[in-house]
Amino acid sequence: MSEPTDRGEADSRHVETDGGTSRTNVAIACQGGGSHTAFTAGVLQHLLEVWDDEYELVGISGTSGGAYNALAAWYGVVTGDHQKAIDTLDGIWDDLATDGWSDQVMNQWVTGLSRLESRGLPLPSLSPYQIPGPEVGKDRITETLERHIDFDSIPDLCGRDSPELVVGTVDLNGGHFETFTNKDVTPDAVLASAAVPNLFEAVELNGHYHWDGLFSQNPPINDLLSVPPERKPDELWIVQINPQEFEGEPKTPEMIANRRNELSGNISLNQELAFIERVNGWIDDGYLPESEFCRTEIHRIEMGKRFDCSTKVDRDRGFLDELMQLGRERAAAFLDDK
Repeated sequence: MSEPTDRGEADSRHVETDGGTSRTNVAIACQGGGSHTAFTAGVLQHLLEVWDDEYELVGISGTSGGAYNALAAWYGVVTGDHQKAIDTLDGIWDDLATDGWSDQVMNQWVTGLSRLESRGLPLPSLSPYQIPGPEVGKDRITETLERHIDFDSIPDLCGRDSPELVVGTVDLNGGHFETFTNKDVTPDAVLASAAVPNLFEAVELNGHYHWDGLFSQNPPINDLLSVPPERKPDELWIVQINPQEFEGEPKTPEMIANRRNELSGNISLNQELAFIERVNGWIDDGYLPESEFCRTEIHRIEMGKRFDCSTKVDRDRGFLDELMQLGRERAAAFLDDK
């Protein structure tokens, strides 16, 4: 990995190791995208397996499925070590994968309906408030998270030296983004981040209702930067689920649905990153003093492979394993290029 670039004031944010060398502050932001975020679990596992002392993890955020990963990685790091974080990620995704014949049949049915819908076929629409299945799904997610995460201990684990933990949701009543940070990250907050409107009932928190974080900051970035100067990230690593670029013109209903899904998932991310790049440019051009503003380098770890949007609800164990392996490979390529 390369040495951090000399950016004046940014050097004052570097943490010195026991050997006297400086560390680069890094924050990781995990985009949401349903089952596709198993890719993110693989990315985080490889990053943690080979983590270089050159880097100091100062924050991690996530939305929807990305929130599961951010929480698992954060919890493992602050309660044990990188190996515990890797094992926690493994455990959560192992529990979320299909288990047993009836679960596999249900998963095939849900994935098949999603694929038919993406192809433009008219299908009857039901509200999650009209059928019992969604609440069973929420209970399973809660049980899985609580099996691997001691949420009661989170407030005591949050401290000056702990990475910032951020989970993104949207306040559907107020119509604005809402994030939950550090001690406020509860099972309900994570559920709120993953409450896809047509699949799950809204989650009530703080006197109002929340929907899936894909409608908000996907993933949250501003909270990772709104920290004391010594904890601000020199580098922001984005684990991006939705492909950024598309070659040609989507013409079939399925291709159009896929590209719409990708673009909607990237809108808030690109807006936030564009603002960071603008501030970086103002600093480079001397319009903003480096004594007060910090430059943050942006890096993306992208899937590099396109999957049908219908598979974002696919919990098939083989498919999740494929995504996690792809994540490890992409993370290795990312580090090799740094």
